[in-house]
Amino acid sequence: METSVNYPIPGVVYPSRARAEAALASGAWIAATVGDALRATARRHPQRLVFIGEDRSLDLAGFDEATERLGAGLLALGLAPGDRAIFQLGTTVETATALVACFKAGIVPVCSLPQHREVEIGQLTQQSGARGYFVQADFGSSFDLPVFAESMMARHPSLEHLVIVRGERAGASSLQTLIDGMPLDEARERLSQVRPGLSDVLSFQLSGGTTGVPKIIPRFHAEYLGHSSGWMRRYRIDADSRLIWSLPLMHNAGQLYALIPTVLTGTSVVLMSKVDIPRMLDLIGQHQVTHALSIGPIAPQLMAYPDIARHDLSSLRLFSTMSRADTLEAHLGVPCSNLYGITEGLLLGSPADAPADARHRTQGRSGCDDDEIRLLEPGSERPVPEGQIGELCFRGPSSLTGYFSNPEANAQSFTSDGFYRTGDLVTARRVGDALHYAFEGRLRDNVNRGGEKIGCEEVESHVSQHPAVADAKLVAMPDPFYGEKGCIFIIPRPGMQAPDVQALGRFLVERGLARFKCPERVVEVEAFPLTRVGKVDKPAMKRHIADVLEQEGKP
Repeated sequence: METSVNYPIPGVVYPSRARAEAALASGAWIAATVGDALRATARRHPQRLVFIGEDRSLDLAGFDEATERLGAGLLALGLAPGDRAIFQLGTTVETATALVACFKAGIVPVCSLPQHREVEIGQLTQQSGARGYFVQADFGSSFDLPVFAESMMARHPSLEHLVIVRGERAGASSLQTLIDGMPLDEARERLSQVRPGLSDVLSFQLSGGTTGVPKIIPRFHAEYLGHSSGWMRRYRIDADSRLIWSLPLMHNAGQLYALIPTVLTGTSVVLMSKVDIPRMLDLIGQHQVTHALSIGPIAPQLMAYPDIARHDLSSLRLFSTMSRADTLEAHLGVPCSNLYGITEGLLLGSPADAPADARHRTQGRSGCDDDEIRLLEPGSERPVPEGQIGELCFRGPSSLTGYFSNPEANAQSFTSDGFYRTGDLVTARRVGDALHYAFEGRLRDNVNRGGEKIGCEEVESHVSQHPAVADAKLVAMPDPFYGEKGCIFIIPRPGMQAPDVQALGRFLVERGLARFKCPERVVEVEAFPLTRVGKVDKPAMKRHIADVLEQEGKP
């Protein structure tokens, strides 16, 4: 297949032809689009069960057919290849169907979250120029996503087509109705006219950042297939494996780990709409799950769960987590390994048969032999000696080619020879003959709440608009379940008191900030601590709140 771009999107920095051809030659990219990969897998294993949901399941033939009919239905609705669509969907079989239907039709999902509100959806819509909007009608009980979507469409005229998933609403299209109303033969004929190139955009993923403007990361068909395939090799995942996923399917990790393996090989995936530890463990035994992964609060909750022994985990070959794999392995009694992943294109991990030093004391190594990794002195391009902490920088077949329509961020994000600067501090450690990488901390100003990156600058900007707040600084505080939560230090206006957590949360949500970004502790201060050169000393604030929590008996 040609590496050409058949549906160009202004503002996308595409991989060069030389890069694409080299990646295809080495096997780091797979010479297919996601749609064609699924069609081929479905022909080989039509009856294989691929998605096991809480209320329905799909085999490969049914998944391929549903995505064909929905993809063609979206084109008939008025969307076109190259159009973008906001996605606010949970982790369900319907979400997997909607994503792959868009991939087949050349429609580009903007992978936002159901928890995002006016601020995030407004910015993403303006940046992406989205014409489509998918929302889940039954996501949670306290917030009406279809009503919210209608309000956003009224504010943003580019949004023309609303698709309701797992429900119906007057004036909008129902996902199921679009599927049912499109005959399969007609769908296949219509989609045969849509031919994305290997370097066409597959999806718009989001980067966690330090500012209030989400950065959009284009991912590409052949590149994304190859990236997922490399992760599968690293973890020994194949067609006979069975995975479980309970975190957002919109996340890069969810799609690389749980969605694309079904497309490539027909790997079965158990989908959970929310984290429920006893239920997860029951499902692992019931469905003989072989691989589980956590990028957020799952591992800490598992370690706090006292009844592991009553669950059958004999099928589980590997549980991967962001950190503390040694503790989790001792608790579960199954092999566990640390991992590292960044949406900009690097995945590190270790398989179950790797040495304990690799699995427990590092985040592993890349599944792609073409990836180049350097550890540099922060703020420079000087490599650090092996064994010393440096900023993790990388380039490779799946590494970011450029944020979408963001030349300023692109100018700051790469070294002079094209290595992406992660802002993460790691140490290179040799295990056997290979270098592995151990996460040590971050340079950038954000809070990593269970895998969701919260930009401190964004939250501070909103908090500072509160009438009682003169200034505010957000820092990460340790949390046993989420790893980190946000603690806001507030200097109140003269004669006023800082709002408490509940009042501040109400204020921020009313401003349109996602609830998960709201600070979960407020500390009122007269002044912020300063460094010797007069800058605000956030490390001192972090130490302060960590000491307070320790005194309170909260780890």
